[in-house]
Amino acid sequence: MNKLVYFDNGASTQVDPLVFEAMQPYFSEKYGNASSLHKFGMDAKDALETSRRQIASLLGAKADELIFTSGGTESNNIALKGVAFANRDKGNHIITTQIEHKCIVNTCKWLKEQGFEITYLPVDSEGFVNPEDLQNAITDKTILVTIIHGNNETGTIQDLVPLGKICKEKGVLFHTDACQSFTKTELDVNTQNLDLVTINSHKIHGPKGVGALYIRKDTKIEAWQHGGNHEFGLRSGTENIHGIVGFAEAAKLGMNPEHTAKMTKLRDKLIEGVLAIENTKLNGSKGDKRLANNANFSFQGIEGEALGGYLDQKGICSSTGSACSAKALEPSYVLKALGLTDEEANGSLRLTISRFTTEEEIDYVLAELQKVVKKLRRYSPLAKVADYVLKKSSNKV
Repeated sequence: MNKLVYFDNGASTQVDPLVFEAMQPYFSEKYGNASSLHKFGMDAKDALETSRRQIASLLGAKADELIFTSGGTESNNIALKGVAFANRDKGNHIITTQIEHKCIVNTCKWLKEQGFEITYLPVDSEGFVNPEDLQNAITDKTILVTIIHGNNETGTIQDLVPLGKICKEKGVLFHTDACQSFTKTELDVNTQNLDLVTINSHKIHGPKGVGALYIRKDTKIEAWQHGGNHEFGLRSGTENIHGIVGFAEAAKLGMNPEHTAKMTKLRDKLIEGVLAIENTKLNGSKGDKRLANNANFSFQGIEGEALGGYLDQKGICSSTGSACSAKALEPSYVLKALGLTDEEANGSLRLTISRFTTEEEIDYVLAELQKVVKKLRRYSPLAKVADYVLKKSSNKV
């Protein structure tokens, strides 16, 4: 194997060298606890609050509306559980969708066991929620709506504006998981009427183990981690200063529109090249409402796990879905929600690029992918059956 090509940036990204450089002093020189009252502590506190202001401003939020967490999963748990139990006096109904990340799905499952009612909105063939479905689902017991922004599997970017408007008019809190979309597309808590937003660092070339949750001022929410009253009393625990500094630097760098433009151009080249392979389809949005780094395909007659395995032998890192579900062999519930059959869902492959991806790497992946698909279809019984069905169908016509 001569090359090693990383096309799994939807799972995690490399730390930008500039981010690592910004973090370094907080490992060896400014290593104080932000709650300490001496010089080391004050330096850490200053870095904490500067980072908070920087990230909050990118969301159109105030600094005191942002708390730092260990990542997207924790932020989503705080948002859903914190709002649910704080607002039980109003109602017990939560609305979400059939295409959420596992941490939302499993949190909703747990909340149902605690007596909350959960409604799962359907999506269309590209992964979009119909605003009318949301409008009709809200009742006088609804306390929270949570809808993912940029889908981690398909890359579909949900139009939050009409959904947020409905929630605001109905007096229902609106949360979005924006871990995949943050810095890649518009995200503004005011224009999109968002009350809670989950973001994280390691999807945008920052370090792992750090994320944030935006909580609109005066939102009724309970803390789920108790201790020394850190993060405005909503997430106790000594803050991860070096990680938070890295997160802020990654967010600042990620907002450069040139990065998104480059990824979009490479993504489109990747999509065009893959769709040139016979009996291949693109999953998710066909238009501009797609994450700049995401391409998800289904290959007729091929198991995605086999395809990913052969690509790995060629030094190409890919995924059959989200990293949290990659080891599961059952069909993706996200792709099934878009109307794909079990065979189509099992034959899926997710290729996610980054701003560090090169055109040469795109060319290499396209060349090797074509060879691997051809090889697998030559020996696949699924491909032979599908080919027979297609020929039989065409003969009838």
